[in-house]
Amino acid sequence: MKIEQSRWTAKQGWETETTLSSSDLPAQLVTAQLVLMFGDTEVLKTQKSLQHLKSVYPTAHILGCSTAGEIYNTQVSDGAVVATAIEFEHSQIKGNFLRIEDTAHSFDAGAKLAQTFETKGLVHLFVLSDGLSVNGSDLILGLRSQLPEAVTITGGLSGDGSRFQETLVIWDELIDRGVIAAIGIYSDRLKIGYGSLGGWTTFGPKRMVTKSKGNVLYELDGLSALELYKKYLGDYASGLPATGLLFPLSLYNSTGDRSVVRTILAVDEDKQNLTFAGDVPEGSIVQLMQANFNRLVDGAISAAQTSISPMENGSADLAILISCVGRKLVLKQRIEEEVEGVREIMGNKTVLTGFYSYGEIAPAGFGKCCELHNQTMTITTFSEQ
Repeated sequence: MKIEQSRWTAKQGWETETTLSSSDLPAQLVTAQLVLMFGDTEVLKTQKSLQHLKSVYPTAHILGCSTAGEIYNTQVSDGAVVATAIEFEHSQIKGNFLRIEDTAHSFDAGAKLAQTFETKGLVHLFVLSDGLSVNGSDLILGLRSQLPEAVTITGGLSGDGSRFQETLVIWDELIDRGVIAAIGIYSDRLKIGYGSLGGWTTFGPKRMVTKSKGNVLYELDGLSALELYKKYLGDYASGLPATGLLFPLSLYNSTGDRSVVRTILAVDEDKQNLTFAGDVPEGSIVQLMQANFNRLVDGAISAAQTSISPMENGSADLAILISCVGRKLVLKQRIEEEVEGVREIMGNKTVLTGFYSYGEIAPAGFGKCCELHNQTMTITTFSEQ
């Protein structure tokens, strides 16, 4: 596997760690099969980055999305574009996309997208989705319904900073809202690892979801969920939905021994409801969560350790880091500490790329089913043997 990475900023233009072409764009991996592209929403809409990358890497598929922050090595930026070109030596990739017009169609969209991939030889599906018009839980269930159990799935929901107005997905020449895209990787010589951990702590009483529909929450313990949120948020309530990222929900499973995290995407004052990135089923038990700075960084480190555990030499060629925007709002100017923690585990040979998201997609652990997570650092690692 050969990898070349570059970044565009308004101040520096395109910069890369390897040889520059005469147009100040990377030109070493002209035969790359894949370019991962993560960037700020407005920059992606106004700059010519996509066209430039297509001209530099003419044989590559381009897969990417808008973000709430871009990861380039151990640097976290806003208002930039990060491009990672990959030339697989012993693997093949195929990709596809589709549009989704209604959140209620998320399961069907996932199933339909999965059906476009030949399953023979398929080992992994990496998916990026619109972050506002998709129920991430249903999307994953739809994908899983059409894929063999041995095929792992990771990815994330695109972001839009803390604005929650418009999220974009990139597939080849397309860059638009309401899009889900994925690449399938076919190989018998590719090692894939993943890890997903949070670091948040629960507080307050556990409550039952007494009224919800899919990922829209109306009532907890028979009371308005929005009013309860406002009560706990206090002065933060005026900043919803962005400030809701600081207080996600822990959603417990039926036995109460494990939970996933759900974060707010939208608030409807008229209907008095909250929209989350994934399902919040009626009858489930939830509990509010708050940040613990040290545990957030420790969670990123633990995710890194888990993700490289399948690697024979304890090192990966590439690591895709997808961390939640809520973590970024908490860590603020110290946000790079969680990425630096990952670097310490990975070593200097691993290329780090990724973005801050509205939802993370990965199995909860090795051998387990893929799920939607929020407020986690989720890492997917690749190494060709």
